[in-house]
Amino acid sequence: MTKLEKLELDVRGMTCASCGQHVSRALQSVPGVVEAEVPGWQSSRATVVAAPEVSEAALAEAVAAAGYQARVVARRSLADQPVGNGAGPADFDLLVIGAGSGGFAAAIKGAELGGRVGLINDGTLGGTCVNVGCVPSKALIRAAEAWHKAGHHPFRGVTTRQIALDWDAVRRQKDELMADLRQEKYADVLAAYPEITFIPGRARFQPDGSVLVDDRVIRARKYVITTGARPRMLPIPGTEEAGVLNSTTLMDLPELPRSLIVLGGRAVALELGQTMARFGVQVTVLQRSSRLIPDHEPEIARALKGYLEKEGIGVVAGVQVERIEREGNQRVVHACVQGRPMAYRAGQVLMALGRQPNTAGMDLEAVGVELDQNGAIIVDGQMRTSNPDIYASGDCTINPEFVYVAAAGGAIAVENALTGAGRVLDLSAMPAVIFTDPQVATVGLTEAQAREASYDVETSMLLLSYVPRALAARDTRGLIKLVADGATGRLLGAHILAAEAGEVVQSAVLAVKFGLTLDDLTGTLFPYLTQVEGLKLAAQAFSKDMAKLSCCAA
Repeated sequence: MTKLEKLELDVRGMTCASCGQHVSRALQSVPGVVEAEVPGWQSSRATVVAAPEVSEAALAEAVAAAGYQARVVARRSLADQPVGNGAGPADFDLLVIGAGSGGFAAAIKGAELGGRVGLINDGTLGGTCVNVGCVPSKALIRAAEAWHKAGHHPFRGVTTRQIALDWDAVRRQKDELMADLRQEKYADVLAAYPEITFIPGRARFQPDGSVLVDDRVIRARKYVITTGARPRMLPIPGTEEAGVLNSTTLMDLPELPRSLIVLGGRAVALELGQTMARFGVQVTVLQRSSRLIPDHEPEIARALKGYLEKEGIGVVAGVQVERIEREGNQRVVHACVQGRPMAYRAGQVLMALGRQPNTAGMDLEAVGVELDQNGAIIVDGQMRTSNPDIYASGDCTINPEFVYVAAAGGAIAVENALTGAGRVLDLSAMPAVIFTDPQVATVGLTEAQAREASYDVETSMLLLSYVPRALAARDTRGLIKLVADGATGRLLGAHILAAEAGEVVQSAVLAVKFGLTLDDLTGTLFPYLTQVEGLKLAAQAFSKDMAKLSCCAA
């Protein structure tokens, strides 16, 4: 048994892949070096595992003899481990665990940096988004919207339904879209990167830092965990016996129920609740908080509640669910509402109360990776965990649960892991969209958050009835609320409730990200008869009476 040390070197002068090979061979020639690797010449880095007696000067001299410059920037002891067959060289420079959007972004970045990459996945390729999340839910939302509009007179609201819904066809089209995207965006992409080795199976960390997949032990220099999350099922008495649905099982029901109780009042609950209602299901939403979407502006929450209720969706806030029972073909939710016992009945119950990180069974405690109380991996802005060799990104971490956050974080994690770049994931201008109709889209601070941050807060609120595009489209549901710093005029946040609000918010994202002011917005040309023009009008509303402006006044 020999004690080994791991050394990280900064290497200068590499200009191609051959340079990396020259540096690696030079380091391996030093007596006492067990292994040496360069994770891509672009990384300007080399990693050496060596005996303690190997001097930093000897390593630098060997690299200099090959025509490059190197210096040791980090050196630490490894746990006792055998040299040769017991420990062996690393199988990969980078091992990514989880093949969803975050995992693919990480693996591709690793390949682009010239590293040897392994990608482990347990289950269906593509992760949450393409299989059970964004893609199937948005496909159903769009189908329900089309069905809803087809059955109503566009201006008078008169029901003109003449044909029955073909739920089998809707489900089949949804599944076909998922299969196409899984093939085109994941399987075909993976095939385009021969540098990435795909390894099916479930990964478990071992105390020596390696990973066990079935009976295979795999070692890597750096690891990135991107295992995602699954629907959280709270231990409400009777949940299992009543066959309570989650978002995944709801979308795969062989037939739609006549009625549905939705537990939850945030994005997934409201998106799927409205979708089912538009397919003809009688829907009741039971929300634990005092209002829907409690993290959003209260004006938007109140307006959205009214629009959902106009469609016949029941919304009850302040609900404490006590137990769930099954009575024949009916489910009964027993709850307490403002101190009064209540019972709600429906054919099915959907639990949409957040997501649970997929970290159980990975033995992360064996390698010192810290989790929060919900089982999410704690990471810093550079995607580092409490173990210096392990990074993480996506829904399995404490970061916001969005596919674009997972992908961005995965790429940043790998760049930091392999090159020491020190890049930070900037979430200060992160957009978020709830795909109800109308949609809710936000970026930046709410009014309450801005006040808590001690800004001199000013706000404006513009009803969509002042936006010409909304008037022309005969859909004035919604509003735009802007939050600004009164001292500087800088836009701090934008909160939009409107049809296609998700298409509008990106202009506000750029404004928040680059510190634009209200004057910047009002002084910029916006195309007429577009929904995004509402941002300019909302900026004007800080100082002008919208009722006294013509339809296209500057």
